[in-house]
Amino acid sequence: MVGYTPAQAAVLTGLPLSAVHKAIDSRLIRPRATRSGTTVRRLLTKEQLIFLQLEAAGLRLLPLGTRREIAELLQQSPKTNRLPVGGGTALRIEIKPARRKVESQLKHLARIEEMVVSNPDIMRGTPVFKGTRIPVDLVADMLAQGATASEILEGYPTLDKERIAAAPLYMRAFPRRGRPSRRPWHGKKPRGKRSYPLSNLPTTA
Repeated sequence: MVGYTPAQAAVLTGLPLSAVHKAIDSRLIRPRATRSGTTVRRLLTKEQLIFLQLEAAGLRLLPLGTRREIAELLQQSPKTNRLPVGGGTALRIEIKPARRKVESQLKHLARIEEMVVSNPDIMRGTPVFKGTRIPVDLVADMLAQGATASEILEGYPTLDKERIAAAPLYMRAFPRRGRPSRRPWHGKKPRGKRSYPLSNLPTTA
């Protein structure tokens, strides 16, 4: 059974991660728990992603009880395109647009995941862009510090704008556990490509 983490749900739906956790803690949605060693993960279904997409589209403005009813109805009838709420026809929730958006975002996330590889023999397992030794978090950090895609491409011509744009989304969807490694440029104002003197880093595998 496929499942999606809260971090992935936030990226897929555009909701803040805190809003995803709030929906879980409020028992609007009930993810299944899986254990790997001492780590417990909460995984959401596609129907729960669709509900969160509805939340992002404005469902959060409705009373909690109404939202809970919608979540339960959606879980019971996952293929429906329209949900009547409240036992009558006063309120109908259109599901189809949210389902289409989630399916589109799932394809986009799969495409991003295909761009990245994590191999213990390459950078000690740090996720890198496929065919390179360029860490994904390095590019995400550079963007966060204000570097442009053009500046990054000057230093790393083996990349392209699609992969550069994917870096922060990948890091949000697949956050690394443990203490993040220190970056020499962190907190410094970018000054073009020379702000990131990583010429000693090979650009090909």
